[in-house]
Amino acid sequence: MLSSGALAFLAAVAASVGMELWLGHRQVHTVREHRDVVPAAFVDSFSLAQHRKAADYTIARVRLQQFATVLGALVTLALTLGGGIALIDGLWRRTAWSQPWLGLAVIATVALAISAVNLPLSLWRTFRLEARFGFNRTTPVLFLADLGKSLLLALLLGGPLVLVVLFVMQDAGRWWWAWFWGVWLAVSLLMTWAWPAFIAPLFNRFSPLSDESLRTRLEALLARCGFSSSGVFVIDGSRRSSHGNAYFTGLGRHKRIVFFDTLLQQLQAAEIEAVLAHELGHFRLGHIRQRLIVSGLVALAGLAAFGWVAARPGFYSTLGVPLASAHAALLLLVLVGPVLLFFLTPLGALWSRRHEFSADRFAATHASASDLATALAKLYRDNANTLTPDPWYVAFYYSHPPALERIRRLNGNVSPAAPAAAR
Repeated sequence: MLSSGALAFLAAVAASVGMELWLGHRQVHTVREHRDVVPAAFVDSFSLAQHRKAADYTIARVRLQQFATVLGALVTLALTLGGGIALIDGLWRRTAWSQPWLGLAVIATVALAISAVNLPLSLWRTFRLEARFGFNRTTPVLFLADLGKSLLLALLLGGPLVLVVLFVMQDAGRWWWAWFWGVWLAVSLLMTWAWPAFIAPLFNRFSPLSDESLRTRLEALLARCGFSSSGVFVIDGSRRSSHGNAYFTGLGRHKRIVFFDTLLQQLQAAEIEAVLAHELGHFRLGHIRQRLIVSGLVALAGLAAFGWVAARPGFYSTLGVPLASAHAALLLLVLVGPVLLFFLTPLGALWSRRHEFSADRFAATHASASDLATALAKLYRDNANTLTPDPWYVAFYYSHPPALERIRRLNGNVSPAAPAAAR
């Protein structure tokens, strides 16, 4: 018979899965209901066929995500209450290895098992769903190459990191969670610095922006906004997908502005400038710094709470692990934490949407609001983003405002004081 703690965890898993499935059902119903009518604000930029494609693509993605949600919950329960971690731990203990090598072996085995379960979903998403809607450009050879590189990086970078964390958890005493947080923070900052220079080039080719007139225009925008970077780069995103995107990466003076080659093919120069102005707004308004601080504080609070819970008698056995250990605690943190943090998702999404509106206003000041609106409409269309999402789904998940509300604000049809969340 399950203990009260095990029943509480089971209830939390069931509640999170039930919420995700219900929200997904609402999203599918709303999108399908509006599939055959293009919203008036987009009749000049979306054909009916494109609107229907966006609806069908959204529904297919939600359906796949619903399946992934159920599968993920079953894997979590199998590893915890079902005794999966205990079984793997018991098998490795037969080797008589000492710590931290025993813990590393157990964690690596669990990670590989989870990856093996998720691999079919990744294959389906890439070669069936994305290919069905004309987005996939990844070949089987490239997919396998990316998979191999990811596994190698996990071995070379993740292995030493896990060893350090296990050492901290085992030997740092009752305040191990504070030391754990310090390691996490240091590694996060190091990876942010190292990613653009050493890791991302393993997967994509980075080339300086070759269009002289566009580069001059963007450099003038950077100067107006008081922003310094190590350059504007283009990556070969078209090797894997026809989706367009742009992002910033790096820290301090080593920040890079990166455009997907597909994005440059989709937009005009003025529209690219407006998109960059929006991204610059996140930096100039302190959004990146705020997110780093909040994520750090949330991580610290979460680790402190977990440190207290993990010290309680019966914690491990309640979650299906009879022998307490540092590696068991780390695995339970990774598996249990997302279940509990799921219910904070709407707060993070709301905060992010407000940041997006603020960045839009910044872009309208330093570039052109109409060009940004046009660029967004093209991106919604070419990436097959639905124009008619469910309001509840938006409120819970959307880190960016829905298309209709965002375009209306940019066109001056909605007061800046209006609520940021969709109604």
